[in-house]
Amino acid sequence: MEVLIDRRLQSMIKDYVPEGEILDDLVSFFSIFSDYTRLKMISALGITEMCVSDISAVLRLNQTTVSHQLRFLKNLNAVKTRRQGKVIFYSLRTEVINDILLKGVEFLGY
Repeated sequence: MEVLIDRRLQSMIKDYVPEGEILDDLVSFFSIFSDYTRLKMISALGITEMCVSDISAVLRLNQTTVSHQLRFLKNLNAVKTRRQGKVIFYSLRTEVINDILLKGVEFLGY
């Protein structure tokens, strides 16, 4: 197959396109945004920290579903926790996650 771009651009592309562990980590990271429930939860956590029961009540989701999705987000290091007595509060680990969500909304023209 004939390549039409020059060797310099080919080299730049090979250096830029992620591979291996970086590619695996990026795929995992972007999977955060690939579920309706997780997107709703990320949006809510972008406003304030919340406990499972509050997320469940405000978003009208089953507590088991919320707990499952929070565990998923925690395993990907997307959320952090803070314990207050018996209650665990969840928040976004970094505002970058909310920024990416907002960029998606902006891209879609909303």
